[in-house]
Amino acid sequence: MRILRPDHASEEREKVKETPPRFPPLTLATPTLIAQHTPCTLHTSVLPAELACRLFYAMLAESQNWQRNKWWLFDRVVESPHRTSFYVRQSESKDEDMHQAAQYWYNGRQVAPPPPFPPAMEAACDFIERVVNAEMRKRKRFPLEWGGETADTGENTSEQVIWRANVAASNCYEGAKESVGYHSDQLTNLGPYPTIASLSLGTSRTFRLREVVPLDEKEERSARTYNIPLQHNSLIIMHASTQEMYKHCIPPQNAIDMFHPPFPSPYDEKEDFESGFASNCRINITFRFYRPDFKASSIPKCRCGVPCILRPDMKNRYSSVDGERKDMVAKYWWTCYAGAQNDGKGCDFWKVMDVHQEGRGPFVGFSK
Repeated sequence: MRILRPDHASEEREKVKETPPRFPPLTLATPTLIAQHTPCTLHTSVLPAELACRLFYAMLAESQNWQRNKWWLFDRVVESPHRTSFYVRQSESKDEDMHQAAQYWYNGRQVAPPPPFPPAMEAACDFIERVVNAEMRKRKRFPLEWGGETADTGENTSEQVIWRANVAASNCYEGAKESVGYHSDQLTNLGPYPTIASLSLGTSRTFRLREVVPLDEKEERSARTYNIPLQHNSLIIMHASTQEMYKHCIPPQNAIDMFHPPFPSPYDEKEDFESGFASNCRINITFRFYRPDFKASSIPKCRCGVPCILRPDMKNRYSSVDGERKDMVAKYWWTCYAGAQNDGKGCDFWKVMDVHQEGRGPFVGFSK
C-alpha cells in the first residue's frame, strides 16, 4: 500500500527553495584586498609620525569631556557604548548654518554649538585632504556626487579640489568592549554618495563592513562580511557608494593590544602622559564634507517640527553603466527623526527627495 501513497516528504522538500550559501567573514589585511572587495581604500602611515602622536594625545585629553549619546529605541532609552563629539573647521566656525546642522548631527539630539578643530586636527586635515582628493581623481564618480568646487585651500595647485573637510565626528573606544553597532552614516547634510575619511589613532581595532543585498538578489546570494584591521595612523576612505551599499561597525573584541605612543606627550600638564604611558583607547576622527546644497536651512522638517534625516533606499539598487554590481540607489527619502529623542514618539512623515524641486546641486552628472 505504501507505494500507492504520495511521498509527502519529497513533495515538501521540493517546495523548500535552496538558500544561497553563507560565507564566513573575510579579513582584508592589505590595501590591495580592501580596494578589490569594497568601495574603500586604506592608507597607512598617512600622517607624519610626530603629528599623529600629537593628535592622539590632544584628542585623548579632549575625549574626557565627550558624551555617550542616548536615544529612544523600542520604548526604552539606549546609550552608545562609546564616547563621541563633533567639531567644525576653523574657517566654518562662524557659520551659523553650519552650527545649526552640527547640533542635530547624532540621533536628533540638539546639542551645544560644536568647538572648532584643535590645532593638531587642523594640521592633520591638510594631509588627509591631499590623500582623499588624489584618490578621488582616480575613480569614476557617481552622477549624484557633489559637482561644484569646494572652498579654496589657499594652496597653489592647478588641480581642482573635489573634497574638503569642514566638519569632523570624533569617537573614543576605550578598552576591548566599547563598540558601535551596524549602521550607515546619515546623509542629511552630506548629500548622496558622500566621501568620508576615517582616521584611526591609538590601539588597533577591527572595522567591519557588511553589504546590504538588494531585494531582487536575496535568493541568489547572501551578504558577505569583511573585517579590516585598522592600526594607528591609518586612514580608511569610505568612497562614494559605501553608505548606499554597506553598513559598518566597530565590534567588541575579546582582547586588544595596548598602544605605546612612540613620542612623549607635548602636553606637560597631563600627568597621565608620562614616560612609558600606554593606552587601551582608539581615537577615531571621521572627516566629512557638509555640502552647501544640503545646508541646515534647506532641510525639510517633519510634522514634529524637527529637521528630517535623509536615507538611501539601500535595498533597491541598479547597476551603473559599466558596473556588474548594483551600486546605485533608486531613491532617497526624507523621514521623521523626532522619535529618537522624543520618548520614542515621532510622526510618520516621509517623502521622496526630489533634487530638482528642492534645488540641490550642482551634481557630477547634471547641473542644477
